Amino acid sequence: MNREFYDNEREIDLTEQKDLHRREKKVSWARVGVFLATVASFAIGYDYYKEGYWGAAVLFLIFLRLVSYHNEIKSRQKFLTSRLNVLNSYIVRARGTWRKRSQDGHRYLKNDRPQDVDLYIFGAGSIFQYICAARTKRGRDRLAESLSPLPPKDFSEIRIRQHAVAELLQRPRLSLDLEAYARLMPDNHDTTELLDAVEEPIPRSNKIFYLRFLPLPIFILQCFLTYRGILDPLFLPLVPFLSLILAFTMLRRISELLKPLQMFSKELKLYQAIFERIESTDFSSRGLKKIRDALTDEVSAAEKLKMLSLLLKVVNTRKNPVSYILGNSLFLLDFFCAAEFLNWRKTATYHLRQWLDAWSEAEVLMSFASIGQTRDTYCFPKLLDGDNPRIKAKNLSSLLIADKKAVENSADLRASTTIITGANMSGKTTWIRTLASAVLLAYAGAPVCAESFSVSRMAIFTSIRVNDDITQGMSTFYAELLRIKSMIEYSQKNLPMFICIDEIFKGTNENDRLLGAREAIKRLTNERSITLVTTHDFELCEMTSPNDIPIFNAHFQEYYEDNKIKFDFKLREGRCTTTNAKYLLKMTGILID
Repeated sequence: MNREFYDNEREIDLTEQKDLHRREKKVSWARVGVFLATVASFAIGYDYYKEGYWGAAVLFLIFLRLVSYHNEIKSRQKFLTSRLNVLNSYIVRARGTWRKRSQDGHRYLKNDRPQDVDLYIFGAGSIFQYICAARTKRGRDRLAESLSPLPPKDFSEIRIRQHAVAELLQRPRLSLDLEAYARLMPDNHDTTELLDAVEEPIPRSNKIFYLRFLPLPIFILQCFLTYRGILDPLFLPLVPFLSLILAFTMLRRISELLKPLQMFSKELKLYQAIFERIESTDFSSRGLKKIRDALTDEVSAAEKLKMLSLLLKVVNTRKNPVSYILGNSLFLLDFFCAAEFLNWRKTATYHLRQWLDAWSEAEVLMSFASIGQTRDTYCFPKLLDGDNPRIKAKNLSSLLIADKKAVENSADLRASTTIITGANMSGKTTWIRTLASAVLLAYAGAPVCAESFSVSRMAIFTSIRVNDDITQGMSTFYAELLRIKSMIEYSQKNLPMFICIDEIFKGTNENDRLLGAREAIKRLTNERSITLVTTHDFELCEMTSPNDIPIFNAHFQEYYEDNKIKFDFKLREGRCTTTNAKYLLKMTGILID
């Protein structure tokens, strides 16, 4: 993490925030003063000098500008507060205190996908919770979809995503600004209903809205004829009255037509600011260029939303009864709003889904960039084509453990089985989980916490956090049997696999455990699989390969210092020769000498 850069940005934002607070106070007082002066000037014009009216008019215009400026200050303050929250989220992740982040993605957990729980992909303390920078439901769904244990069919799109994430890391202010704008949206903002409403066929019976052009010319003609004495003055209110009756008659239909615009009202300005920022940036990576091109294809997303924003301001005046009556009696304002929105839909409906899809992909890229923004050591994995299973990692550590506490290990794996032994709490489970999680992130297009990382295309299978299910009458042992069975069945397809099994068959007695473990390991040792198995059963370390695919041994070890057990969490070759269960029993007071 470039802590100096983010600390500097934080100081700049705090300084500007204080300056805006001072300006806001001055503008507030100035606004009150100008308003009182406007009233006084108007009173002078009414009681003494007519010139006072001119002064009141000028002062009122100044008052309106001060109100607008005050709103601009408030808007900037909200943005800076959001930006500071983003900066703080980077800092807490770097410190390792990120588990209080609100969005953990638990709703994406799938019962038929044990990897979600085994690898902490979703849920409390998960990868999703750590990296998620998406504010919209669409972005979060897309991010969750990308975190899959199944490899992509084609690495080309993943490489494009990698380059896009790398460019975002080179443009940290862009990521900060985009995420700050997004944080101002409602949490989990969902555009599904909006898209469904906007994409509905435009009604054919909209020719009635052409009547909007008639009231004002007819009223002007009436005034002229009345002035010339041709028409009785009693007829002057007729056109405004009929216009108002027509507007009331169409009120429900027009409100229904304008409903999608109201759905979009709170987020409209934010999307406009986000799209303007992206459209104005000259990108070099294909992934970010594709996003910008989607926003500028045929029409500019920012410009179309700006037009919509102006229309929304007019539509909102309908909520005021006085504005509604005046606007519709002379101008058929409702008809103008409905016609303009339908015209907007004609040109933008096709593009709106494209714009929102582009933004959801940008949210995914920002989420992956958060790894590089919060870690000292990271790299973009090299994705290896071909069917031969391969993993090579140099100084890999867990994303879910802070840099200062994380211990790095390396691996160079081809088709083989590695039996990992070691004392309790020595790091066996953490290591296989770290390796599998890094593979999963590599397949998504994200950086991983390593100096270098290479991986081929493999399906990830895990059996780590296996639980019984009382509702199904399923024991822990049987649940694990089903996991192992699914691995063996998949291996018969002769497709590349990466298999991680923790404490194999721990839910049964020693004889059955050894018998089942030996048979399972034999079946999963093949030319298409990299298999990692942790165990406390040293007898498994004596296994020999059933074919030409090697079986290796590796271990973690503990040491004792000041009568305390300690671990260095470093992976070593060969089998473990020590245990610590008896010591831990004594340490907790369960076993007494």
